[in-house]
Amino acid sequence: MAELSFGPFSVDVAATRVFRQGTDIRLRPKAFHVLKALVLHSGQCVNYEQMIAEVWDGISVSRHTVDVTVGEVRRSLGEYGSWISHRRKLGYCLEVPTSEDLIRRGWHFWSRVTREGFERAVSCFEQAASEDDGNFRAFEGLSVSYLMMATYGMRPPSDMYPRFLEAHSRAEALAGRTPELRSNRGHGLHMFERRLEEAEAEFRQSLREKPTLGLAYINLTMLHATCGRLEAALEVLNDAHKVDPLLPVLPATEAFVRLCRRDYETAVVCGRKALELHPYVQLSRVFLAHALEYSGRVEEALEQWQHARVLWPDLLWLRPLEGVCLVKNRRRPEAEAILEELHQIRKSDYVDAYFTALLLDALGMREKAFQELERAVDENSAALFTMDVDPKLDAFRGDLRFSRLRNKAFSIH
Repeated sequence: MAELSFGPFSVDVAATRVFRQGTDIRLRPKAFHVLKALVLHSGQCVNYEQMIAEVWDGISVSRHTVDVTVGEVRRSLGEYGSWISHRRKLGYCLEVPTSEDLIRRGWHFWSRVTREGFERAVSCFEQAASEDDGNFRAFEGLSVSYLMMATYGMRPPSDMYPRFLEAHSRAEALAGRTPELRSNRGHGLHMFERRLEEAEAEFRQSLREKPTLGLAYINLTMLHATCGRLEAALEVLNDAHKVDPLLPVLPATEAFVRLCRRDYETAVVCGRKALELHPYVQLSRVFLAHALEYSGRVEEALEQWQHARVLWPDLLWLRPLEGVCLVKNRRRPEAEAILEELHQIRKSDYVDAYFTALLLDALGMREKAFQELERAVDENSAALFTMDVDPKLDAFRGDLRFSRLRNKAFSIH
């Protein structure tokens, strides 16, 4: 009985600690043991006598003391405190909704960070919402699944982002604007609406409310970087290191900031560290490949692109990036074959036009490349939020058409 779990919580019996999705929840010893008793007897009532025996070791205390301690546990569970109810003459009972099993399964699939994983997560969260339309976690899961499929370019943002907004709105209506929901909304405002001041306000407020929220630091770092505030981005990353030095996307995010600074050698170092610590985080390998490519080590970069393509075949935008690197390796026919492959794939699946534009330009088709960038803006590509700092677009910046497209992309709201 080393660990018990219920909903988003885990109870470490040996260490007498409680965690909510990895975040430590501080409880007094007696409150911890009350929670432990309720979890052990989940779905059953624990009466006064039984509570005295299991928590206070048979030492008599008043019912008021028991009530106060249970109240402390309820408050520590936040919006889940309502799972603990009191039944007159029967005692206290912890009842976890049946939809929680579906939600836990949904997050399991979600953690794969693949298109199939997100889609299976959506199925679980939808079923959980149909069984309990008052469980905000079902809608939170739905919203962030749609957001990630848009963010990773797995599905068209024009389709996924409205679904995110709808599910997110439902989650907020049920739970209020939690720090996590606030950070997710800021992410959407930044990436897909380019409402930068509002996005920054959401990130900062989420961190005021929950200073340990690692992904809010990452989101704020990305916002600073894409606005050209690169020193500020590094400062936020330092804060993130203090909070959670092993946050999986942390070293990859630093590599991204270094790429934006055109500090390619340091980006290589950061990318290698990211890959060493978190080899299955897609962006670790992607940013290392970019850094190697821009520092002139194109053969090594190509190895990384090819490895990434094998590991994550559902990230179709990796193919044009591999194609660009093939051109730099003087393997143009293979790059042209990738371009033709993408044209065929596009007939039945979403291909992010932002990256196809890069391949077209590498092959010397600047006019068609601009047509693809226009398409990327029309489709609200997930990559557009990096337009001002992305070194991959440096070749386009001297053209007046680029300025027009940039202004169009950032006036979407």
